[in-house]
Amino acid sequence: MVKTHPAITAGATLIRAVGFPLAPIVGETFFSVQFTPSRHYCAMAAARTLRIGLIPGDGIGREVIPAGRRLLESLPSSLNLKFSFVDLDAGFDTFKRTGTALPDKTVEILKKECDGALFGAVSSPSTKVAGYSSPIVALRKKLDLYANVRPVKTTSGDSKGNPIDLVIVRENTEDLYVKEEQTKDTPNGKVAEAIKRISENASSRISTIAGEIALRRQKIRDVAATPGLRSKPMVTITHKSNVLSQTDGLFRETARKALSADRFSSVEVEEQIVDSMVYKLFRQPEYYDVIVAPNLYGDILSDGAAALVGSLGLVPSANVGDGFAIGEPCHGSAPDIEGKGIANPIATLRSVALMLEFLGEENAAAKIYTAVDANLDEGKYLSPDMGGKATTQQVLDDVLKRL
Repeated sequence: MVKTHPAITAGATLIRAVGFPLAPIVGETFFSVQFTPSRHYCAMAAARTLRIGLIPGDGIGREVIPAGRRLLESLPSSLNLKFSFVDLDAGFDTFKRTGTALPDKTVEILKKECDGALFGAVSSPSTKVAGYSSPIVALRKKLDLYANVRPVKTTSGDSKGNPIDLVIVRENTEDLYVKEEQTKDTPNGKVAEAIKRISENASSRISTIAGEIALRRQKIRDVAATPGLRSKPMVTITHKSNVLSQTDGLFRETARKALSADRFSSVEVEEQIVDSMVYKLFRQPEYYDVIVAPNLYGDILSDGAAALVGSLGLVPSANVGDGFAIGEPCHGSAPDIEGKGIANPIATLRSVALMLEFLGEENAAAKIYTAVDANLDEGKYLSPDMGGKATTQQVLDDVLKRL
């Protein structure tokens, strides 16, 4: 008989980041992602031990990922959670030092030893560097982390108008990010070409996840019974099929088919051309619930949406596959502030919580969200990108004391 982890109880706190209710029973399908018991978990043991890979990467990643580790180490003992860590290399600095941006050893350890990971940021060169390719893009492919989930939400401390609470669900493994490019000489000069790959399989599974997230978010809204919240879950499919009729056309058609399944009968499904969505997202963000997008559009939309809540330094994400999750803050390596001790750790702390949600530890995630929201609500310790003067360490310490 399959047993739940001791931390999973009927009275567990509902999660607010992406709208998942109670974590799944071990081995149960979690919005179509199959979760299995941790390799470090014994059903008869009092505590679960999770092994987490730490990949700081470049720039401020080396400052915020240690903050994420400290957060995990500081979680209350009542959660019956323990952690072990392994430091792993990836990034442009790693490439310059070793000749590869993503060492085989990093991938091997993640696959064989780890339950989840935290990834900081990478400094990708804007011009072509022979032999270099983005390690996070490669990692998503090698581990088949096919869903990138990015919640964008205001708290009472950072909302300037109508509350924003949306999730961008981005296909994570294909589109233009397959990085199959070539440059050739022609009589009129150089011509560069790139392959945009959209598959029925990838489009179907990402759309199914978006539908499951929409349903779960609606369950939480129904429990909250808060006036003014939407009465039905909604998924908006974004594309550019009016121009890219084959590739984006396939994504659109496949998404509609996946979301027409009986279990999504209560989900309102609409579609929107991506340029129109950019306009409406910034004019009326409260309109959206769940947005599902191909890789490139999802990347641009989710980074841009960070402006709606104040800063990229606030927005978390999770790269999710079957039974594995990598928490990743949405910001970049920010070389302009590297080493100054002022990087905003909030996106990383929220990414820790998001990773824990996907690993079935919803009570731990809830405590982190509550502590982070309290920090933002009070506004005493805010980093410079939020208009404050607090250092990375001061923000972290304030969150930790609220745990």
